Amino acid sequence: MNLFDYTYDLVRQIPEGKISSYGEVAKALGDIIASRAVGRMMNQNPNADNMPCFKIVHSDGRLGGFGLGINDKIKRLEEDNVSVDDGKIIDFVSFLFKDFKTNFPLKILRNEQIELSKKVILKDDFPKLETVAGIDVAYPKSEFENATGACVVMDYKTKDIIEEITISAKTEFPYISTYLAYRELPIIKKLVNNLKTKPTIFLFDGNGILHPYSIGLASHAGIVLDVPSIGVAKRLLYGNVINNEVFINGKKRGFIFFSSTKIKNPIYVSPGNRVSFETSLKIVKHFSRYKIPEPLRKAHILASKNV
Repeated sequence: MNLFDYTYDLVRQIPEGKISSYGEVAKALGDIIASRAVGRMMNQNPNADNMPCFKIVHSDGRLGGFGLGINDKIKRLEEDNVSVDDGKIIDFVSFLFKDFKTNFPLKILRNEQIELSKKVILKDDFPKLETVAGIDVAYPKSEFENATGACVVMDYKTKDIIEEITISAKTEFPYISTYLAYRELPIIKKLVNNLKTKPTIFLFDGNGILHPYSIGLASHAGIVLDVPSIGVAKRLLYGNVINNEVFINGKKRGFIFFSSTKIKNPIYVSPGNRVSFETSLKIVKHFSRYKIPEPLRKAHILASKNV
């Protein structure tokens, strides 16, 4: 779905003389975690006259940002009979609009994730390990320009590159933590469908089961595409580290890994689908000449060159 268009349509529901907040719009989308994404979408709104993003402020009445400048935001608010003083809405609560008509799309997607998580297989379920592919997606500064996905396939034994491709496309979903698959999966599908070779295993720049619902990008993509997959993330968004392993709610979800003593910050490795914990770490170690395993590192370089 195009979450940009859906969000902009929500904002268009706000009546004259009313405002709303980033949090209220996020709740109308179905998850308060989307508040920051709402802010980014308002900032990147391509037409402030057609979609009144000036009506969206912080939950305490502070104005927040505006692509055309804060003075323009104040002018538009006051023309809409909403008074501002010292950077805040006067009598904020009386102007606040909450009654959005919505089907809460993020709630629908969350339920879909929960159902998909039940299909994750955490054991080795693939033929002889011959090739490993890395997939990464690079983004431009503007959400309304094309993102570029890259896939690099390497021979497991020789580590030679067998194939590399790129795909460019506009994204229809902003970055929202724990929903990354819905942002990147359309590009990933195109990459996989255009490969001439069929990699044994895929590495994704994101988490596998190291996710609050055990369904990060690598697991989600692994199930939808029916491929063995491993997640490799640069940051720990969720979980606790104990003896180089990562746990969420007391359950093991992955590993931290340093490719050498020179590396200051680790990567976070977790099985995606149809790959065991042990094999996930083994494959990442095998390809880790630098901080990021080679198929992913080369895919990142390739995508960044073409964005």
